[in-house]
Amino acid sequence: MTCGRRSPMPRYKRPAVHLLYLSLLKAVAIFFAPSPTRLGFFLSLPLQIQKNLRKKGTRYRGKENGSSAAGEDPETPEGMKETKAGKPPQHLSVIRHCDLVERLGSTSPPQGQSGFLPVFRSGSCSEMGPKPFMEDEHICIDNLVEHLGALPDFPSLGAFYGVFDGHGGTDAALFVRKNLLKFIIEDSHFPTSVEKAVKSAFMKVDHAFADSCSLDRSSGTTALTALIFGRTMLIANAGDCRAVLGKRGRAIELSRDHKPNCNSERLRIERLGGMVYDGYLNGQLSVARALGDWHMKGSKGSACPLSAEPELQETTLTEEDEFLIMGCDGIWDVMSSQCAVTMVRKELMIHNDPERCSRELVREALKRNTCDNLTVVVVCFSTDPPPCIEITKSRVRRSISLGGLHLLKGALDSN
Repeated sequence: MTCGRRSPMPRYKRPAVHLLYLSLLKAVAIFFAPSPTRLGFFLSLPLQIQKNLRKKGTRYRGKENGSSAAGEDPETPEGMKETKAGKPPQHLSVIRHCDLVERLGSTSPPQGQSGFLPVFRSGSCSEMGPKPFMEDEHICIDNLVEHLGALPDFPSLGAFYGVFDGHGGTDAALFVRKNLLKFIIEDSHFPTSVEKAVKSAFMKVDHAFADSCSLDRSSGTTALTALIFGRTMLIANAGDCRAVLGKRGRAIELSRDHKPNCNSERLRIERLGGMVYDGYLNGQLSVARALGDWHMKGSKGSACPLSAEPELQETTLTEEDEFLIMGCDGIWDVMSSQCAVTMVRKELMIHNDPERCSRELVREALKRNTCDNLTVVVVCFSTDPPPCIEITKSRVRRSISLGGLHLLKGALDSN
């Protein structure tokens, strides 16, 4: 009788190990799950293992008794089986390059499939800051039809905003603010090709400034504009001002800072015979693109390292696009794009006033000891404040290391 009992033991020696690990895995799962019965389970675990070993006909089958050879979890729902191991994908909150923004925007529904129409509300704030002179200018037009009057083929829903960070005096920034929109509207490409009209207007206003005898030609300015028709927003930038879109709490940068140290700008500068010294174009200017500064450009039409040509970025607004922040480098030198979006969204949820939001951004930049003039424009695309963002709770999985399993096995064996 004794021999009859012991003869099957070699046959069950291998399954016993797997049953032990199966029980250990279940113990770990129950241990990490918030259950009041896990202590009792651990106390009864050795008895359960012995009972399982005494059952006749027990065989090891990976897909029935535990984890299979392919690593499948029998207790995992069907929807979770195809999830790859590792951390979840990290979505970037800040996008610095226009091609990435275009790919992001391509996921939005086409314009004809949505009834969303933005409503433009704006607020602005300018402060001299620690500098002795104020050289910034800005413009906010929430309704172009009311501002310009009825024009042929002109969209009924339109707005225009701009931030101009001057240097070497106020002449260039003031001239561009007064004349840039006029050059856009009067261009032959407008409104059939707005991109060509805007790019041409930047160059024309730059040349017109050079021809003005009453102004200081050595004065210069950066230029950042937003021209919106319906749901289509065109950002044009020459310089280091920045446009940031608030998209359900995420910061999406719609412009690129034109600094001389930027790789693409450095290559362009050096290709045209210029140089970058200590972060300055030809050792003089801290931006790679600007309007004015004709003491550095030479004659009109000649190739020059300092360019007035803007970079363009077109975006189709959706319900997720809540507001636009346009600011000079005095803001972005001390504050990230995501920080600004978070601040504005929080303020809008409290008082829904873009004017107060712009003042808060300027006040925060002053607290952070900015060294420049400060100008901010905040444009909202809805009359309602941003909604609260509900963060869905994902399934939390806990794990134990292999060393921990060995320690647990040793503790069970010692009992």
